Amino acid sequence: MKLHEFQAKRLFAAAGIPTTRNIPAATPAQASRAYTTLKARLKGGKAFAANVKAQIHAGGRGKAGGVLVAKSAAQARAQASALLNKPLVTSQTGAAGLPVRWVLVDERIAVAKEYYLAVTIDRSAARPVMLASREGGVDIETVAKTKPDAIARELIDPLVGLLPFQARRLQDALGLSGEQAKAFGQIAAGLYRVFTGHDASLAEINPLAQAPDGRVLALDAKLVLDDNALFRHPDLAKLRDPSQEHPLEFRAAQIGISYVDLDGNIGCLVNGAGLAMATNDIIKLYGGEPANFLDVGGGANVEQVTKAFEIILSDTRVAAVLVNIFGGIMRCDWIAQGLINATKAMKVKVPIVVRLAGTNVEEGKRLLAQSGLSLTAADDLAQAAQQVVALAKTLKSKI
Repeated sequence: MKLHEFQAKRLFAAAGIPTTRNIPAATPAQASRAYTTLKARLKGGKAFAANVKAQIHAGGRGKAGGVLVAKSAAQARAQASALLNKPLVTSQTGAAGLPVRWVLVDERIAVAKEYYLAVTIDRSAARPVMLASREGGVDIETVAKTKPDAIARELIDPLVGLLPFQARRLQDALGLSGEQAKAFGQIAAGLYRVFTGHDASLAEINPLAQAPDGRVLALDAKLVLDDNALFRHPDLAKLRDPSQEHPLEFRAAQIGISYVDLDGNIGCLVNGAGLAMATNDIIKLYGGEPANFLDVGGGANVEQVTKAFEIILSDTRVAAVLVNIFGGIMRCDWIAQGLINATKAMKVKVPIVVRLAGTNVEEGKRLLAQSGLSLTAADDLAQAAQQVVALAKTLKSKI
């Protein structure tokens, strides 16, 4: 689960990380008042300026026109009005963009130098890693591709945490010394506390800025939380913004189903992440395009299967559906009953190919055969993939 910048900055500040002073606003009037409050709080003069930043779960906002400058309360209102309740399209959002429900009226400061600092998971090493770079203010993916040596890395033993010598090696890599080095050490330690204390998969400051007066502070903040640990953080779970998520992915998450929207027209209902990926691969092998990745999991019941099928069919692009179930913990008769329930309730008109194998497979096949529904049965995955691709292409050619 991603947090907005203003939400992440609150958590960063609570961990002792200096951030720009800011006030979120959901309306132009609130933005105007936020500017006035910030100006008074910071004792700004006539030239006081603030950034009005669109709050979406994607980067690249500045280049996309999502960060505007306000030099008066009236201008803050106008800039907020230009951003709020409109989609913002960036390099990370896709063509549809993401809706702007909040803006952040943020202290605007001069910047002498920009750095990058983050903590994430190194999955190959199975432990956290802290990343730092002098190439701040740009996409770290671009830096990793064009200047991999510009990124310093420190693997962290989760049993002991970030050690002082590791922070010193990172600050040396950034060329920091004196008071700036001391400030960096405190920020790095604070960022690691945020990462571990909130069960995050990413805690990022980009850019981490050095101001002309020597201060080192976070100009931006990104925090991505592990969905599997949200039960331990009900206060953070309440911060979820459904407007920033694909509606079908959000619905699936609410019922404990793994769903990822893709660009194709063949819906997939599978149990097991590995089998789901293999199903998507074999559909592409035979010339089709999957519309989704969907894993109902090993312990799903009839209700979850029914809802999963409803989610697939809610996608108007779906021209055919492949149900591929290997029954281990998941019973084939549960899948069959869920399929029958959803098909009858939604008056399904697209063709469905079903491949069942494993626990209670004969009972599952019996339920499907007696349902009266028009279903295409397949004995193996290759046959199922070929059939569903052919059916999807046939339907597409008739449109």
